[in-house]
Order: sequence, then structure tokens, then C-alpha cells
Amino acid sequence: MMKKSGSILLTLSLFIFMMTGCNKMSIEQYQNSTPHLVLEDYFLGQTRAWGIFQNRSGEVERQFTVDIQGKMVDGNLVLEEDFIYADGTLDRRVWTITKIDEHNYEGRASDVVGHATGKAYGNALSWAYTLDLPYKDGTAKVQFDDWMFLQEDGVLINRAKMSKFGVFLGEVTLVFQRP
Repeated sequence: MMKKSGSILLTLSLFIFMMTGCNKMSIEQYQNSTPHLVLEDYFLGQTRAWGIFQNRSGEVERQFTVDIQGKMVDGNLVLEEDFIYADGTLDRRVWTITKIDEHNYEGRASDVVGHATGKAYGNALSWAYTLDLPYKDGTAKVQFDDWMFLQEDGVLINRAKMSKFGVFLGEVTLVFQRP
């Protein structure tokens, strides 16, 4: 009996390793992709986004728009994001994003635990952070694996996978456009 449960545990461990280890994209693979995404250039001024949240089954649970005003303050990009959900709910997030060097960014917002870290290469940005989201009568800390890709026509496509304790919860998809 002990041998069989050990074998099952080993098989399950290998499966989890393969599922999590093999599908990790590398931001550096986009270094030659164009157009070149520079956050502090793209988000200066007014930007609008349309988005959806899909649960782990792929069902759309929320739809929203975001009006974003970006400005440079003391060398940092400040993004004031105003969310309008389809059910009429309003929300606001203010990001302060610091460019560390040619490829690295750090971001802070009131509902981000610690800080977000980002890397930009070519037309792509990889952004990782933990968000303290409202949940029932409190909040839940949810990890975001966020990827943005700038397209030739100035449209920015954003996909973010959400997880908690490594368990996939759902995905947020956004499309940004400048006026």
C-alpha cells in the first residue's frame, strides 16, 4: 500500500511540475518584436480600456471599461484608473510606476501588496503582483501574472492570469486604446 501511494504522489508531483514549469513564457523572447512598448510613453495622457473577467471555466463574470489618465510626477508614471463595471459599480486605482532601468519597472498602488515588478522587452511587458481584492466581507490576496502586447495600430492587449496558492482562479483580458 505504501509503495502505491508513493508512486501516485510522485506521478502527481511530476504532473504539477510539467503543468507549471512548461508553460512559463520568457519576456526576453519578445526583445525583437515591434512596435517597442515604453510604458511612460504609451500611457501619458488619456487612455481607455475595455475588459472582461472570466472564471476558471471560461465563463464571463464581469465586464468593465477603464478610463486612465497618465502623467509624469517626479520622474514616475502615475496612472489614475477609473473602472466602470457593467452592473454600475465604480472603482478606482492609482498606480505609481518607477522605471528602474531599460527593461525593469516597479509599481505601487494602495491595493497592491508590497510592489509589482515588471519587465519590458520589444512590444511586451510582463507584470507580476499580488492584489488585495474585496471578497465577501473582507479581502483576498490574489496573485496576477499580467502580460501586455503592443500592436502596430497602437492597441495594447493585456491578459492577466489570477491565482491563489498556485490555484488558477480566472483571467482578465483588457484592450487599451488611445484617442
